Amino acid sequence: MLKFLQSWYQRYFTDPEAALLSVLIIVTIITLYFLGTMLAPILTAAVIAYLLEGAVSVMEKRKLPRLLAVNLVFLLFTAFLIFLVVFLLPIISRQASQFFQELPRMINKGQDQIINLSNQYPQIFAEDAIQKLLSSFGGELTSIGQNILSISFASIPVIIIYLILVPLMSFFFLKDKLAIIKWMSRFLPSDRTLITHLWHEMDAQMGNYIRGKVYEIIIVGATAYVVLKLFGLNYTPLLALMVGLSVLIPYIGAASVTVPVACVAYFQWGFGSDFAWIIFTYFVLQSLDGYVLVPILFSDVVNLHAVAIIAAVLIFGGLWGFWGVFFAIPLATLVKAVINSWPTTQKTKSV
Repeated sequence: MLKFLQSWYQRYFTDPEAALLSVLIIVTIITLYFLGTMLAPILTAAVIAYLLEGAVSVMEKRKLPRLLAVNLVFLLFTAFLIFLVVFLLPIISRQASQFFQELPRMINKGQDQIINLSNQYPQIFAEDAIQKLLSSFGGELTSIGQNILSISFASIPVIIIYLILVPLMSFFFLKDKLAIIKWMSRFLPSDRTLITHLWHEMDAQMGNYIRGKVYEIIIVGATAYVVLKLFGLNYTPLLALMVGLSVLIPYIGAASVTVPVACVAYFQWGFGSDFAWIIFTYFVLQSLDGYVLVPILFSDVVNLHAVAIIAAVLIFGGLWGFWGVFFAIPLATLVKAVINSWPTTQKTKSV
């Protein structure tokens, strides 16, 4: 066994580039695990700057000076941020407040329906089991509501930090990109062919993926808003936002958002034609997203099995929360690229 481990180590970790890559991966994981919360604003600013870099590069290709391109792109980003904070956020906040005020009535109506089922079919739905289920469900909802309220108040300073510091840091990341990269390169050895190759591969993959996800969120969310508004469904802006953001979590997100859409439709119309049509339309929207929009936006970006994608969402989401979920697929692609490109010292045998 010891001989096998020694042979395995010599095969995969004695190459200088493999050793360097191993150290970088370990240092990055440890840093993000222990300092991820403190570094979150900086990482968020870096992500935003990375997203805006695409537009800056396009302007640079059209012979625009970089500083002017950075200022124009950042000005547009600031206008978009102001639109979100001044116009969209109050609407969503008001909708969420109305929804939570209406939630007790919805729960009571649902409980009455379940109790009626237990009275009509006592051989299937035992009354004691139903009462225990409803009691447990009510306690969980109360706990969730209290947690959301406490989080909302505790998050006010954090929101202020993100609204002021993060855009400011994003601007400096964009403006001083070349200087920052040059400074970071000083800590790496001159011979870093493998790391450079992986960076260029992941830069293309991750850039296309993130931009594609932003487009997908906007398209799916806007389409959901139009569809739900045409049906006259309550809480349309809130539900449309949830549907748009659900594309961040492949497979799981769409299934999860189905529940609030179905519940709001049921408590508004009951089991009728309107309910059936809106559920049918919602599934058509999700199908078009999965089978038409995603292949167009991500045709050559992601080549991973569905099980690998779900595992990546669970693992990276558990480690780094929202950003772990957002970057789950690019990170899984990075892991796959590292495994495929990992240098070995195994000698090829002549046939």
